[in-house]
Amino acid sequence: MSASERAIIAAEAHSAHNYHPLPVVIASAEGAWMTDVEGRRFLDMLAGYSALNFGHGNPRLLDAARAQLDRLTLTSRAFHHDRFAEFCTGLAELCGMEMVLPMNTGAEAVETAVKTARKWGYRVKGVPENLAKIVVAAGNFHGRTTTVISFSTDPEARADYGPYTPGFEIVPYGDLTAMDTAVTAENTVAVLLEPIQGEAGVVVPPPGYLEGVRRITRERNVLFVADEIQSGLGRTGRTFACEHEGVVPDVYVLGKALGGGVVPVSAVVSSREVLGVFRPGEHGSTFGGNPLACAVALEVIAMLRTGEYQRRATELGEHLHRELGLLTGTGAVTSVRGRGLWAGVDIDPALGTGREISERLMERGVLAKDTHGSTIRLAPPLVIGKEDLDWGLEQLRAVLSG
Repeated sequence: MSASERAIIAAEAHSAHNYHPLPVVIASAEGAWMTDVEGRRFLDMLAGYSALNFGHGNPRLLDAARAQLDRLTLTSRAFHHDRFAEFCTGLAELCGMEMVLPMNTGAEAVETAVKTARKWGYRVKGVPENLAKIVVAAGNFHGRTTTVISFSTDPEARADYGPYTPGFEIVPYGDLTAMDTAVTAENTVAVLLEPIQGEAGVVVPPPGYLEGVRRITRERNVLFVADEIQSGLGRTGRTFACEHEGVVPDVYVLGKALGGGVVPVSAVVSSREVLGVFRPGEHGSTFGGNPLACAVALEVIAMLRTGEYQRRATELGEHLHRELGLLTGTGAVTSVRGRGLWAGVDIDPALGTGREISERLMERGVLAKDTHGSTIRLAPPLVIGKEDLDWGLEQLRAVLSG
């Protein structure tokens, strides 16, 4: 029995089976490449669902983490620490906002955004108590907490967890007419959207959709909350995916890449009017905004300010989509969606499920992940080299050609 097989059997024996990972056991990684316990190398074409935008073991991020580890890792929010103000100021400036509420995971940040919108609705907008409504989109993925799955349309995420949290209305993604109908001026406090739906298969909305949502929400005094946890921080070729339509939301929800693949860091970023609704004791997190998280996130912010990673995502993304577009002419790929260095690839179901395609890619040294039927997602680290990207695409072509 191999070392990988032993590790997988032990994991399945002693861990809940809430994931179905590919049968590979990673031991080390650098840049866009990972190595398993047997020493086999794999090209990472998933990047931790965008948590690893800057690659594995990025020297700048590891140096920032090591320096902070020698000084201070946690105080809780019971005390101030010397990295907190710098982090909040830097992230607010990057977003063009005024205030930051730091958390840890993306799901926590979404929950925080929901609470923020409701509290703003009651304290600022004047919505009657317990009548606040948030409009969301079908096909969404904002996490797996009890409240978040209450407005999911994915049966796997939602089944057997009721009773569900009320206060949400679901409309088709990309349907501006449905959005216009759902956003009532009186009790609607927010529209919560992914600018590009990642888990749904990297679904890009029709041109003008985000701009239309921004117009509707502004006209009716409703918050536009953009979940940029996967789409933000360079992935699409811009710092935020909303920028592709020239849209600035009222609230950014950030996570994944903000922690540089080193520690979990998330945040809600908005104006003083919106985040100013919180008073001491009304919301919190022991680890949210801890010194280690702030140190790493500050380096992420500094790296994004250079524009280097946004440019790489744009240039390599154009190449990625051009090459994937050629596959649609072969009949093996039925459609390709995405923006920047991010793509959803629909495979002809006759060739296999997304899981089966991912397993065949793994056998050829490429790690990607399926979602929904015969769709696979490609989201390599932004530091990937063009030659490595081409090699990965060559393996995909080989898998699809049989």
